[in-house]
Amino acid sequence: MTVTDSKGSQVIIHCDMDAFYASVAELDDPTLRGKPVVVGAGIRGVVLSANYAARKFGIRAAMPVGRAKRMAPNAIFVSPDHHRYSEISAKVMEIFASFTPFVEPLSLDEAFLDITGAQRLLGTPREIGEAIRKRVHQECGITCSVGIAPNKFIAKLASGHCKPNGLLEIKEERIITFLHLLPVSDLWGVGPKTAEQLERLGLRKISDIANTPLETLKRALGDATGEHLYELSWGRDQRDVIPDEPDQSISAA
Repeated sequence: MTVTDSKGSQVIIHCDMDAFYASVAELDDPTLRGKPVVVGAGIRGVVLSANYAARKFGIRAAMPVGRAKRMAPNAIFVSPDHHRYSEISAKVMEIFASFTPFVEPLSLDEAFLDITGAQRLLGTPREIGEAIRKRVHQECGITCSVGIAPNKFIAKLASGHCKPNGLLEIKEERIITFLHLLPVSDLWGVGPKTAEQLERLGLRKISDIANTPLETLKRALGDATGEHLYELSWGRDQRDVIPDEPDQSISAA
């Protein structure tokens, strides 16, 4: 259950490790720092993570390793070490839990934190976010990006827009200004098929969806999807932070 302060508003943080697998490789082998690093095994395997130097060549997670090697033949390719990733992830999650008991891991390298009730003891949302980033770097040797907002959807968007190694706070009064300039593909739940449907409707920015009548969206996309995207287009997300165990997946951050 989400905890709210005396004013009834909640504060959610989304913490996302930067290029997690590649960052752990650099942590364990400092000679890799500053070089393009790609984590992925075998020519027929797929890229699990690429650091930001490698991404400049267009390399992305889920790309075939063989293709990545053609794109950046001088990049350093390392094999994954899942035991090590789990070890670092456990330390990161312990740090999160020291700030609030309301931690919802999404994968080994990211989580939502409800810090609403922590503010009186630990400071402003920005101060808490910076403290988390500092401890992750000092105690785990890697960096994370932190998004802060009144709900999970906007917090996750914020962390994605301050990568790598940044912090972005979107307060209630800034949500619409921030959100409506973004492409529809940034909406939670919009995959390639839905994006294609929205493109056919001439809906390219989130503001386009927000300014389309709800009934029109329902007719075009179905009741559930239409209402879901309409609510998100106005920055509304009622999901609580639910403490749980990580699902052992990894994001492409």
